Amino acid sequence: MPHPLRTNVYVDGFNFYYGAVKNTPYKWVDLSELSRLLLPPHLHNINRIRYFTALVHSRPHDPQQPQRQQTYLRALSTIPNLTIHYGQFYTHNKWLPLSNPPLSGPRTVQVSVTEEKGSDVNLATMLVVDGVADDYEAAVIISNDSDLALAIDHVRNGLNRVVGLLNPHPKSRSRELFPLAHFYKPIRRSVVAVSQFPATLHDSQGTFTKPTAW
Repeated sequence: MPHPLRTNVYVDGFNFYYGAVKNTPYKWVDLSELSRLLLPPHLHNINRIRYFTALVHSRPHDPQQPQRQQTYLRALSTIPNLTIHYGQFYTHNKWLPLSNPPLSGPRTVQVSVTEEKGSDVNLATMLVVDGVADDYEAAVIISNDSDLALAIDHVRNGLNRVVGLLNPHPKSRSRELFPLAHFYKPIRRSVVAVSQFPATLHDSQGTFTKPTAW
């Protein structure tokens, strides 16, 4: 009987959030449990989980958003084999065309744009670095971002590793990523629902609880 593959899981944090948990009561996701349910232990031995995100900033309509994120990152840090990698948010002004410009007057408007930078690059980099270091036999990517296609292609065809895709957007499958996967699974809400942390957790700093808004 073949041995379980030494497997690393790479989580595109924002892609996962917007595809699988936003507007649901299931934001308190235990990524270790989610991985275990989607990657059966007789097939995969989870070596490490890498979670890629960026720290959010408070907004007038949601000033508590950073605190909720910090609490969730604290929860993730209780998973022994999980590492968090950070990108950054950048805010800049940008001129954009009006959708219905007046016949006379300006046709563009200046808006403040906030963009997340670094998460996809960090994920792609660590995916390849770990592969070159022989840190895994199988790499499983939780994302539907086609920007990862080149790195995933190298892992499969250059490094000859097994590649799996767990898609947080089950209604939208990336045409660039899907052909690169040895196996593919959509992440369904029913699985996310049973992959929640306990409401109360403990770490070296003490006891903390799931955000009340969640």
